[in-house]
Amino acid sequence: MRMLLRRALPGPAMLLAPTLLLAPILLLALAACTPGEAVNAEGPAETPPPPVSVVTVEPQALPVTSDLPGRIAPTRIAEVRPRVSGIVVERVFEQGSVVEAGDVLYRIDPEPFRVQVASAEATLQRAKAAQLQARQQADRQKELRERNIASAQQMDNALALLAQADADVALAEAGLAQARLNLAYSDVRAPISGRIGRAIVTEGALVSANSAESLATIQQLDPVYADFTQSANELLKLRQALKVGTLVDPDTTPVELHFDDGSRYAHSGRLLFSEASVDVTTGQIALRGEFPNPDGDLLPGMYIRVVVEQGIQRAALAVPQQAVQRDSGGRALIYVVGADDTVGFRDVRLDRVVGEMFVVAEGIEAGERVVVEGFQKIRPGAVVAPVDWEKAKAQVSRAD
Repeated sequence: MRMLLRRALPGPAMLLAPTLLLAPILLLALAACTPGEAVNAEGPAETPPPPVSVVTVEPQALPVTSDLPGRIAPTRIAEVRPRVSGIVVERVFEQGSVVEAGDVLYRIDPEPFRVQVASAEATLQRAKAAQLQARQQADRQKELRERNIASAQQMDNALALLAQADADVALAEAGLAQARLNLAYSDVRAPISGRIGRAIVTEGALVSANSAESLATIQQLDPVYADFTQSANELLKLRQALKVGTLVDPDTTPVELHFDDGSRYAHSGRLLFSEASVDVTTGQIALRGEFPNPDGDLLPGMYIRVVVEQGIQRAALAVPQQAVQRDSGGRALIYVVGADDTVGFRDVRLDRVVGEMFVVAEGIEAGERVVVEGFQKIRPGAVVAPVDWEKAKAQVSRAD
C-alpha cells in the first residue's frame, strides 16, 4: 500500500518542472508589453523636417550678353595679278603656304623687258647729246648777242632748241624708268602677307596685264574678322536701357567666339563697329569683331557663334539653373522657403542665362530663399530645414 501511494504522489522535482517552463514565457510577454505600454502612454514619434539646400537671392551686377550667328572673314584679301604681259617661266611659291609681302610668286620672261631697257638707255644718251649741242649753241648765241653780232631772232632760236633738247632728255629718262619698271614687274610679287591659295596658272601660260583672271589669291588670316548680325529691335532695346540707366556700358566690349559644336575659342576678340544702316530684307544690323588667329584654327567662311557683352545689369536677381522646375505646360517654377521655413511654389519669368545661373525678370524679390537641392522630399506647404547651399558645397569639397 505504501508502495502504491509513493508512485501516485508527485515528487518535488515534478512539481517544479511546470514552473520552470512558464518562467521564460512570462518574461518574454512582459518584455513585449512594456514598450507598447510606453508608446501608448507617450503617443507616436514626430518625423523631423527634411533638409533642403537653399540660396538667398541677392542683387548683383551681371553682364548682358548676346549670342549671335556669324562667319569668319579674312582681314585682308588680295588677288595676285600681272602688271605686264608675257609668258610665265616659273612659279616660285608653294600652294597653300604662308607668303610675306614682296615675295616673288611668278616670273614672267624678262628678256623682252631687258631689251626695252637697253633701247631706253640709248634714247636717253642720244637726247643728252642733243641737249649738250643745244646748250653750246645757246651759249654761243648769247655771247654774240652781247657783242651785237647776232640778231635777237638767232638768240631766241638757240634758246628754243635748248628747251626742246631739255624736254627730250626728260622724255627719254621717263621712258627708261618705264622700261626698268616693266622689267621689275616681270617678277610678280605678293602684295600682302598671308596664306596663298592654289596656283591658277602654270609655267608656259601667256598672261596679260589687262586680263580679268588672277594668278592666285592671298588671304591674311591673323587676325581674322567675325562678321555677325543682330536684330535692330534688340539693339534698340539695349541702347534705351543704357540711356535710362538700367544697364551700364562696359569700358570695353568683350567678344567671345564659339564653334558650331559649342566649344569656346581660346582667344577673346574685340568689337570693331556696327553698321549705321539696317538690312531692309532681314531687319538685321551687321557687326564686325576681330580675333587673333595664331594657330590658324579660324578659316574664312567658317560658321561661328559670337558672344558679345553689350552692357552690365546693375541689380540683377539670379538663381542656379538647377533651382528652376518646369510644369507640364512649360512654365518656370521655383520653390521658395518662407520665414516660417514653409515651402511654396512661385511662378517666375526668366530673362537670360549667365554661366550656370538664370537671371529672373519677374517672380522673386531680393532676400528670398530659393530651394536648389532636395526637391524629392518636399511638397508645397511642407516645413523644411534649410541649409545654405554654398556652405554645403564647400564642406563637400573639403571632405573630398
